[in-house]
Amino acid sequence: MKLCIFDLRRGQNEGEEVEKILYFYPPDLPFSSQLSVVGLSEGLITFTRIFSPQAACEVIEADKHSHVFFEAEPDIWMVMIVEKNKELEAIWRTESLRAVLKEVHALFLLFHGSIRALLDKEPSGVVIRSQLFSFVTDYLSAFEKPSPLDFCCWDFVNRKKLQLPNFRESLKERGTVQLLTMGREAALEVQSLVRVLESTAGNAHWHSMIMFHDLLVSTTLTPEDTVNIFTYAVQRLSSRALSSGASSMSYLRKSSTAHHAGGSYLNGKWSRGKDGFLVTDMWGEEAGSSVPASPRIYLQKTGERMYLCVYQYSSLTVILLIPVASVIDGERGIAMMKQHILENVCDGVQCDST
Repeated sequence: MKLCIFDLRRGQNEGEEVEKILYFYPPDLPFSSQLSVVGLSEGLITFTRIFSPQAACEVIEADKHSHVFFEAEPDIWMVMIVEKNKELEAIWRTESLRAVLKEVHALFLLFHGSIRALLDKEPSGVVIRSQLFSFVTDYLSAFEKPSPLDFCCWDFVNRKKLQLPNFRESLKERGTVQLLTMGREAALEVQSLVRVLESTAGNAHWHSMIMFHDLLVSTTLTPEDTVNIFTYAVQRLSSRALSSGASSMSYLRKSSTAHHAGGSYLNGKWSRGKDGFLVTDMWGEEAGSSVPASPRIYLQKTGERMYLCVYQYSSLTVILLIPVASVIDGERGIAMMKQHILENVCDGVQCDST
């Protein structure tokens, strides 16, 4: 399997073609071979645009390989090239492989923001390449091989086999959420809790998501942001995720992959604090102190940066997204806001501070 991310706007001059490449797997493939793959992919994209200018190329089937394309952002392409296994006659939907690419990009946006925006901010590409390398490493570590009968490729770092979606698994739709069916009384209680959260926010425009176990109860987010945060929450933030000590980001399968050291947004650990809020050290420490920095993510539609505050009581998880720009005095401001939330909201979920 080969996976590359490249920018068609870069490397336009002769001898600078390598500048196009933002990420490539396997990373130890010679640059000449990487450029050959990217050049072929670019040629296929350009050729297919002749016949379909308005619709981007999605898949090219060759005798030995499937080439799966996804234009993540304007002129920024993600391409997966998968070798066909004739012995096992493995069957999978190419759309499920595109869904893998879409999920990688959506989760990257959640934690780092737009690739194009990062390139505009730091044109050399050093920062974005480092972030993509670390991030996709974590993502691929979720696909650990469970059975010798399944189609596989090779692990990014440890050279272990990785599981790509087979036919059975391709029927499991990515990019979806599972809703909790509620009675009238429970629905009214949830509506009341959402109103309390909104009133607690004051003039700031907060967003909220409420989950019961791994099921969505309520959300004020856009569909895109709901899917992205739900995907992450099921594996890292829900009561089941915390109790099971889950360490993978794939919701196709749990993995026993070891955590990467430091700065691993996908594989890092969360725990429940004494006040009921979840805590993590994945975002480092606040400048000039030893206090862990509060998690911050980006909304996909607006690109707005938000604090990620998660409160948990028993099987109920309340996820709050608070605009970074609305919080004064950094971590002290967040601590005061959490206390304000506890005072105003806890009665709505019948909780206590222990």
